[in-house]
Amino acid sequence: MCRSALIFIIGVFWLCQKFNGVRSLKCRCDICRNTNYTCETDGYCYTSTQQVKNGAIQLNYRCLDQKNIYFHPSSQNSDYCKETVVLYEHHTIEKRASDCCDDSDYCNERLALSMSLPPDMSSATTTMGTLEIAAVIVVPTVIICAIALGFYYYWQRKCSTHHHLGLEDSIEAPDHPILNGVSLKHMIEMTTSGSGSGLPLLVQRSIARQIQLVEIIGQGRYGEVWRGRWRGENVAVKIFSSREERSWFREAEIYQTVMLRHDNILGFIAADNKDNGTWTQLWLITDYHEYGSLFDYLGRSTFDTSAMIRMALSIATGLAHLHMDIMGTQGKPAIAHRDLKSKNILVKSNGTCAIGDLGLAVRHDVTTNSVDIPLNNRVGTKRYMAPEVLDEKMNTEQFDSFKRADVYALGLIFWEIARRCNVGGIYDEYQLPFYDAVPSDPTIEEMRRVVCVDRQRPNIPNRWQSCEALHVISKLMKECWYHNSNARLTALRIKKTLANYRASEELKI
Repeated sequence: MCRSALIFIIGVFWLCQKFNGVRSLKCRCDICRNTNYTCETDGYCYTSTQQVKNGAIQLNYRCLDQKNIYFHPSSQNSDYCKETVVLYEHHTIEKRASDCCDDSDYCNERLALSMSLPPDMSSATTTMGTLEIAAVIVVPTVIICAIALGFYYYWQRKCSTHHHLGLEDSIEAPDHPILNGVSLKHMIEMTTSGSGSGLPLLVQRSIARQIQLVEIIGQGRYGEVWRGRWRGENVAVKIFSSREERSWFREAEIYQTVMLRHDNILGFIAADNKDNGTWTQLWLITDYHEYGSLFDYLGRSTFDTSAMIRMALSIATGLAHLHMDIMGTQGKPAIAHRDLKSKNILVKSNGTCAIGDLGLAVRHDVTTNSVDIPLNNRVGTKRYMAPEVLDEKMNTEQFDSFKRADVYALGLIFWEIARRCNVGGIYDEYQLPFYDAVPSDPTIEEMRRVVCVDRQRPNIPNRWQSCEALHVISKLMKECWYHNSNARLTALRIKKTLANYRASEELKI
């Protein structure tokens, strides 16, 4: 019964979110240069005026899509058609007034704002057209959601009673972790058909609020990674610092790209901002892999040639899926990673890998042939930067340039993996690429001198040529790190080469 209720609730939540996305509204957009400063939305036209900490007044005109109402930068709640005051570090204050409308095209050009707006000013500026739409669309939606929430709490209490009676311990029973066997994986598959853009936002928030943090498993420049538990299942919780809000928003946005879900891309579960009254924590919840990052795994493990090929093929497959354009109404844009390295790849229990950390990723817009570059101050990891990136000669207007830079980094990762391949008891200790040429934290200039001026690449031992598997992968890595980016292989070509080699080896057995 609990399982049926959960499936019903998820379906209703999904309908609640989809119900309003039937209108197309044109709005003024001050950042949409390619579309003559116009955007289209299924939600609202949005205008804001803000007084930043230096005293200047800034006006913004945007579209506010239904799907992005929750994941919006700098928001502390889901309603930004209100005046807000945000407290930043060192007690500096930014004041913002904002308003929304949906009664006619370009209605946000007519919205008049002042910094003294009362919190409910936005409701006073809406017209009778908006009220009519609310009566027809919003009110039924609220009623449906209220009914769903009522069912949710009823069945939650009923299931909780079963737990107290000893019929099922959801915390300590990993074989039956979630409400009579409904796991996170099944929940995602039921609501997205295994290839959609993620769980409905209300479900994401519900999951995030029920997670218990267990132990810290990693740290980075963005914040921390924890192992958490959600009703008996392990999850990974990436907690961003408040300074990295753009990275958090961007990564959540990229992970929810339609058709992105793939065995070799880290599985996204939910995102949430948790405000305790003093500071805001930005959470990104993904699948948990106990072997950790490829960097950690290679540091403590060696493997045979078949495991090496399986691992390399899985990474190439994940990258090929990222780089691929999938055409259609539910298509997927091509995505380039921009920070591919062994620390951003997770090792799964079956020895394959999943690519994670998409906070710097860029997407290709086929209709305008433009690149969607994130607005944050982070750059990629210097050690893995392609020559054209270090030299600042990459054509950032062409999306293929970003894909070729990813392939260069993939070649370095293959070199890291190959060193740990155990052939006849012989293998190399784990090292990062260029460990013998630059310091542990190299500067851009140090990497540029080694990679661009001296044109050095990681050393390939002679003994690799006597082992067919190592010979194949060493040939691939050389074709990944060509100085001329146009000469490098594509991720799809690398995937096919490794898949063909593995198939030929299986025929020999």
